Amino acid sequence: MRLHIHILIACLIITLTTLKLTESTQPPYACDTTNPKTITYPFCKTTLPISARVKDLVSRLTLDEKILQLVNTAPGIPRLGIPKYEWWSEALHGVSNSGYGIFFNGSIKHATSFPQVILTAASFDARLWYRIGQAIGTEARAVYNQGQANGMTFWAPNINVFRDPRWGRGQETPGEDPLVSGKYAISYVRGVQGDTYLGGGLKDGHLQASACCKHFTAYDLDHWKDVARFGYDAKVTKQDLADTYQPPFQSCIQHAQASGIMCAYNRVNGVPNCADENLLTNIARKQWGFQGYITSDCDAVSIIYEVHKYAKTPEDAVAEVLKAGMDVNCGWYLKNYTKSAVQKKKLLEADVDRALSNLFTMRMRLGLFNGNPTSLPYGRIGPDQVCSKEHREIALEAARNGIVLLKNSAKILPLKKTISSLAVIGPNANSANTLVGNYAGPPCKSIEPLKALYSYVKNIQYHKGCNYVNCTSASIDEAVKVAQNADYVVLFMGLDQGEEREDFDRLNLVLPGQQQALITAVAKAAKKPVILVMICGGPVDISFAKRDPKIGGILWGGYPGEAGGIALAEIIFGDHNPGGKLPMTWYPKEFVKIPMTDMRMRPQPSTGYPGRTYRFYTGRKVYRFGYGLSYSKYSYEFVTVTQNKLHLSEISSTGVTLQNSDSVHYTSVMDIETESCKKAKFSATVGVQNHGEMDGKHAVLLFVKQNNVANGKPMKQLAAFDSVKTTAGERVEVEFVISPCEHFRTANEDGLMVIEEGSHYLAVGDQQYPISVLP
Repeated sequence: MRLHIHILIACLIITLTTLKLTESTQPPYACDTTNPKTITYPFCKTTLPISARVKDLVSRLTLDEKILQLVNTAPGIPRLGIPKYEWWSEALHGVSNSGYGIFFNGSIKHATSFPQVILTAASFDARLWYRIGQAIGTEARAVYNQGQANGMTFWAPNINVFRDPRWGRGQETPGEDPLVSGKYAISYVRGVQGDTYLGGGLKDGHLQASACCKHFTAYDLDHWKDVARFGYDAKVTKQDLADTYQPPFQSCIQHAQASGIMCAYNRVNGVPNCADENLLTNIARKQWGFQGYITSDCDAVSIIYEVHKYAKTPEDAVAEVLKAGMDVNCGWYLKNYTKSAVQKKKLLEADVDRALSNLFTMRMRLGLFNGNPTSLPYGRIGPDQVCSKEHREIALEAARNGIVLLKNSAKILPLKKTISSLAVIGPNANSANTLVGNYAGPPCKSIEPLKALYSYVKNIQYHKGCNYVNCTSASIDEAVKVAQNADYVVLFMGLDQGEEREDFDRLNLVLPGQQQALITAVAKAAKKPVILVMICGGPVDISFAKRDPKIGGILWGGYPGEAGGIALAEIIFGDHNPGGKLPMTWYPKEFVKIPMTDMRMRPQPSTGYPGRTYRFYTGRKVYRFGYGLSYSKYSYEFVTVTQNKLHLSEISSTGVTLQNSDSVHYTSVMDIETESCKKAKFSATVGVQNHGEMDGKHAVLLFVKQNNVANGKPMKQLAAFDSVKTTAGERVEVEFVISPCEHFRTANEDGLMVIEEGSHYLAVGDQQYPISVLP
């Protein structure tokens, strides 16, 4: 009898375990076709338009049920067969478990970890960015299909302009140029959401996964001295908003057709972003045509009352954000105070319904209300497509093409594969974790630079050099001895997430602790000029290394992701020719005299304010935006330019030009897609010659310059870029399409985008081509 009982218990355990495993691999969805009750609901009928289905669904909810759906962790509605949903998932540079929606606790335990965005941007390769987005979207859907996701809305990309070099989150962004940030958003979002590279490929609006551009808007300070992002009021001019802070978001909405945007913590000119109706409704939805959902950053609603003191009561804060156009609250404020706000008549239930319509529309676009997802589009994406060979090769390609060669004066690089010994020194040499940066999920397989170098040279002596990356203590004498006993030396220095991260901005721009002393001593003692590899997101003033003849080569590796160690080793030993270019200016250490809270982009000579980013900064630079060397020498020439004169009267939508106070003719350009703007487009073909002995991937950057830079016009601005493959000794041609309405316009002091008469130049490398703009 006891034996039978034990057998029964064992069978029961196996059955329950099997059921649990089956349940864990079942993705959550509504409108189960095997449930005779739910399939009768109109909101489950896929033949109806999504708008009609959403209207039916919202009409069936009680006020209490509605309110519970307004927060990121939305509970299920069992009586309607609707499962719980988590809005907060992250996929900044790979599917991550940083939010609450993704779990690596089943058969999928890892995801491809691509380079941190700042390094990916350095490739200036929009097609590569798109392929990364595709891979992330595919892996996201695979995790969901495997039952390891409670949501398919990913709060990425971060497209804020990297305005100040101290910003801890600058590493998450595509850099300081608004055009690059916008192009990155377009490529990444289209890739993640399942669109084609050129757009327009989404069938019936259905999404592979949902991307969300953040943080809207003028958010680029986390915690600097006693100023925190939660209470910060960004004072921004109309001019700077128009041509710096807003363009990436306009591109994300209008061209990428992102399905989500996130409103930021801070205020802009006194108004909290999440409570700004002009920003969320008038600009995003009405002007730019946004049709997705808007989420708050986490707890951004609560601080409107508790920190900003903008709202008098919690109910006022809730009413402000819902009326402004926000839809879902990351946090609990809407759950706690929406009902009392309705009861106190500060808010209408119709305002709640408006938000819910956007939220359920998104879930339906993701196919989560269409029955069992395994029989639907994207339903066959399985675990074999996570950490696939293809995706890991893309991660390696992105690291290779993003890494920037900053110095090679001694021609020390690349090292010969026949060298007899190598000293590897530095706190970032043997850390795989440092390579991935923040918002990273568990990588497929991450190889430390030290381990990767062993595949090229067996006789390696390694010394950490510092106790930690902060280098509060350094074993300089021991590191010097290691360096003296090797033929060549590579130093892996820089920063990590202890030095720059979310909610932590830097106070200086120099290497932490005793790193500089260690580098200098090792370089002095080494037999030959040493190689310095900088692992960091934000720029560091390494002027000492730039000047030091004993430091022969410098590489910037960013945070290069799971394959970054391999990519660095390949570049050091010449299996790859570096071609990345800096997506941000590297400022000198004295730049920290400027308050991080000063949001102005334009310089003010009368007060000594030097401005910010390559477009406006007038001070000394350690390295300029767009700087990057190669093992090959490249030259450029303008082969053909189909236009050398532009007439404002022909560009103007009215055919009439205006004059400013300086009697300069101009025309206003708000919509670059007008017929006159389309007709004004012309092409510029640039010849690119590889004079070296190595093949290479090379980033080509085309700028527009003006003679007259008065009234806050940029000294130059990027108009187009491309990444081209060249073989040794080969010449290739690159054709750029120039849109004067987009690339020749600048913002005036009133925030209007205008094109002014005068001399303009197309510039690539040291070559310029004049374009006259006439009345």
